[in-house]
Amino acid sequence: MGERAEVWQGTLALMVLKTLQALRPLHGYGIARRIEQTSGDLLAVNYGTLYPALLKLEQEGYVSSEWGTSDNHRKAKYYKLTRAGRKQLEKETREWEQTTEILARFLAPGKESA
Repeated sequence: MGERAEVWQGTLALMVLKTLQALRPLHGYGIARRIEQTSGDLLAVNYGTLYPALLKLEQEGYVSSEWGTSDNHRKAKYYKLTRAGRKQLEKETREWEQTTEILARFLAPGKESA
C-alpha cells in the first residue's frame, strides 16, 4: 500500500462534523481513527492539526465537549455535535458539493455546459 495523504486543507472541519454526526460522542483519537477508516486508510490525520481544529469548532459553538473515561480507563475529552454544528455541517456540505461539481467540469473535458 502507498503512503497515506494528509487531510486536504479546508476539509478537516467538515470531516470532523460529519464523523460526529454519524457516531456517538468521540474523543480526539476516535475521531482521527474514524476519519482514517472512512477514507479507506488513504488519509492520515495529523494530531497537530486535529486538536486545534476541535478547539476552533468548540469556540465557534459547532461542537461541545466534556471529560470522560476512555475504553482503556484514561481521562479523555469527548466531543459531540451541537445544533449549530448540524447547521454548519449542512452549509459546508452544500458548499463542497458545489465545489466538486465545478471541479468535475474541469476534470471531464467535453462535458461542459454549452
